[in-house]
Amino acid sequence: MSFRLPDGRLDVAAVRQEFPILSRTVRGDKPLVYLDSGATSQRPLRVWEAEQNFVLGCNAPVHRGAYSMAEEATDAYETARHDIARFVGADDDELVFTKNATEALNLVAFTLGDRRAGELAVGPGDTVVVTELEHHANLVPWQELCRRTGATLRWFPATEDGRIDLAALDLSEGNVKVVAVTHQSNVTGAVTDVEAVVAAAHAVGALVVLDACQSVPHMPIDFHALGVDFAAFSGHKMCGPTGVGALYGTRELLEQLPPFMTGGSMIEIVRMDGSTFAPPPQRFEAGTMMNSQVVGLGEAVRFLDEVGMDAIAAHEHELTAHALEALQAIDGVRIVGPRTAERRGSAVSFVLDGVHPHDMGQVLDDDGVCIRVGHHCAWPAHRALDAQATARASFYLYNTHEEIEALARAVGRAAEFFGR
Repeated sequence: MSFRLPDGRLDVAAVRQEFPILSRTVRGDKPLVYLDSGATSQRPLRVWEAEQNFVLGCNAPVHRGAYSMAEEATDAYETARHDIARFVGADDDELVFTKNATEALNLVAFTLGDRRAGELAVGPGDTVVVTELEHHANLVPWQELCRRTGATLRWFPATEDGRIDLAALDLSEGNVKVVAVTHQSNVTGAVTDVEAVVAAAHAVGALVVLDACQSVPHMPIDFHALGVDFAAFSGHKMCGPTGVGALYGTRELLEQLPPFMTGGSMIEIVRMDGSTFAPPPQRFEAGTMMNSQVVGLGEAVRFLDEVGMDAIAAHEHELTAHALEALQAIDGVRIVGPRTAERRGSAVSFVLDGVHPHDMGQVLDDDGVCIRVGHHCAWPAHRALDAQATARASFYLYNTHEEIEALARAVGRAAEFFGR
């Protein structure tokens, strides 16, 4: 099936046919306008079918059974790993499955606090650098690492328009061992100049850990080309199932890290007086994994590949530009983040003067418009941008310009309702 119009643009109508949930109504008979894909995306029917076919056709232990159905299950699992790794510009043995990106980031932060990590280990006298724009999942694990090891946590600020202030990125002091940074802010949508961060970090021998949750679903990604050392992303934000995410790490670095969790499947030899561990990625996949979800995520990336990440990115850019223009035309609306669509993704956070975002969300829900309200697991980012909370609309490949207009009408109605 083709997902392109004759002029090369995305055929959104064809895309939407893959997502039955988008045809439902809410609040009586109002069409669903789902603008919360930055939190969780919808899944195409083929992803559900891939999981169902796995469960009904070859539901057996992966990497354990010696019988043919178990071999089929293992093949399906490892084929998914191959396709997902290729999708993000990685090799198969550089991709570790986790339950989500939060676990992936915790895996890196926890194992870097283990002395068995050797020269990679973080300890007293070392520094970990983060930014004010991080999701809590790329902040709290580093706070905990520093608490456990006696290392120092530093952060560099956000600019007034919600970008990372690269001019303030001074890594010359404090024996910086790790720089953890978001690729695309889940609050402001700003896209980080990752290459500049990598160059600065590697110049002082520091590792770069990338939160790629908001970039992998929305733009072409090549971790090898970016030069990052580790990166994390979640399946449920990219048309895949919940309960599965991934950690990318270079082969050399993964081999140096000790296990995060121990148990079955991740061992090499077990004796009563000690054990040795399997090479990566199996070293970090202890116990029975989320097999059907991995298979579903493999199907999701095949779907995204078929649609075309370039076309998805271009479509979202148009939607974002439309939304920014429409929202800023409403009296009292302030965009929290870049006010144009240049070097920014499709998360658009905003506030309406005198109206709490939770009240805004309720009014929009009455019109069938689904957005996120609150601090979006990024309290420090909101404080830095002088916002206690925001309303956030986030767009994906299946959203339309008509839905942007519905968003603007609903926000305008909220402004009238609350006396703006």
